[in-house]
Amino acid sequence: MAESFDLVVLGTGSGGGAPAAKCRQAGWSVAVVDDQPYGGTCANRGCDPKKVLVGAAELVAWQRRMLGHGVSGSAAIDWRDLMRFKRTFTEPVPKSREQAFDARGITQIHGEARFIAEDCLVVGERELHAGHIVIATGAGPRPLGIPGEEYVISSTQFLELEELPRRIAFLGAGYISLEFAHIAHQAGAQVVIFGRGRPLESFDETLVDGLLAHTRAVGIDVQLGADVTAVERIERTDSFRVGVTREGGRSEEDVQLVVHGAGRTPNTARLGVDA
Repeated sequence: MAESFDLVVLGTGSGGGAPAAKCRQAGWSVAVVDDQPYGGTCANRGCDPKKVLVGAAELVAWQRRMLGHGVSGSAAIDWRDLMRFKRTFTEPVPKSREQAFDARGITQIHGEARFIAEDCLVVGERELHAGHIVIATGAGPRPLGIPGEEYVISSTQFLELEELPRRIAFLGAGYISLEFAHIAHQAGAQVVIFGRGRPLESFDETLVDGLLAHTRAVGIDVQLGADVTAVERIERTDSFRVGVTREGGRSEEDVQLVVHGAGRTPNTARLGVDA
């Protein structure tokens, strides 16, 4: 079934929703396509749910800093309750985005798009012809290319954990690893971060140095110059062994969870962009 639009937008996050709305407002015929819940990474499985967890972690950290300075008692994160609270923000997102597209008269298509020509896409059995196409499909964890990569969870999966393991390893020393590491630490987990190069390399070096000093001071183990070469499941346990090489040789760390924070790449591999 062939359909024609002035604009087809691939992705329904902030990068795709804005051009879709603006062009529809200008009178164009517009369709949006997504194979994920509508709303994109930020609202469903990125910035917004992370901010809920960060808010709880900051509250606990402030309370601990103020003990003996006019504040008494204790504050602690109940992980299951925090996850339930987080979902009050994320669960309504897909339906509300669909309703917003409906209200604007934007055609909604659920499924995976693939180019078959410069101006033509297929989604299932639907063939979409478009004067303009916006690719706003976001990014996903880059392939690590190491044995045991299948045991490493993504940031999306971390944000859906029902239980927080006792000891967690984060691969990479970028902002995802550092933010999640502080959240997990304030929630009571032991945390180790493995970074290959300079952490947060696109951020101000003086601020990064201060952050690293603080991160280590609160008890998070930050290991730099550490190249993770393998992740192995330890038989008859709920643990994994992380193999690490560095200038001084090779070492291993046993943890209950390994989280990918080592960079992301565009979600374009399955789009058939060669066409």
